[in-house]
Amino acid sequence: MFAHAIGFDDAPFDRAHRGNVPVIGAVYARTTLHAVVRGHVRRDGRNSTAELARLVALSPEHLQLVLLQGIALAGFNVVDLPGLHVATGLPVLVVARKAPDLDRIRAALLSRVPGGARKWRLIEAAGPMEPCGGVYVQRVGLTLAQAEAALHTFTVTGRVPEPLRAPHLIARALVQGHSRGGRA
Repeated sequence: MFAHAIGFDDAPFDRAHRGNVPVIGAVYARTTLHAVVRGHVRRDGRNSTAELARLVALSPEHLQLVLLQGIALAGFNVVDLPGLHVATGLPVLVVARKAPDLDRIRAALLSRVPGGARKWRLIEAAGPMEPCGGVYVQRVGLTLAQAEAALHTFTVTGRVPEPLRAPHLIARALVQGHSRGGRA
């Protein structure tokens, strides 16, 4: 069903960093890279949804799906999944290797992050992560069966789809001068 997707990941950053963090998007037709977009989001900020929507708008018109590696970028810049779905008109699929420790995330947000209560509400509104195709997913605008089919379509090696592996590698290379294979 889904043949064209864009996946996003943020670049690594120093724990003490308090500015903008690069975000890379990779546009794929099945398992072939077609385009790359670059933007930035604020560390622990609140501009991730708008920035991802802007980057999707810069991408080819035939996109059918947005993939994210986790619900937050640049620390706790939490993406409003339903908001991104509405802004882009595309289904949104969040992929994680393992289920997050929600108690720990909630505690961190509510005690250490500006706007943490709002960000926690966004995480709660996204719904629980579900096991799917060897990973965990959150989804807006697609069924669990469609999510599993999308994972199958876009995954070549391991469990992480190519539209998420590529921006992970590109973002690391931009910041550190090189990237490593292995886990994305």
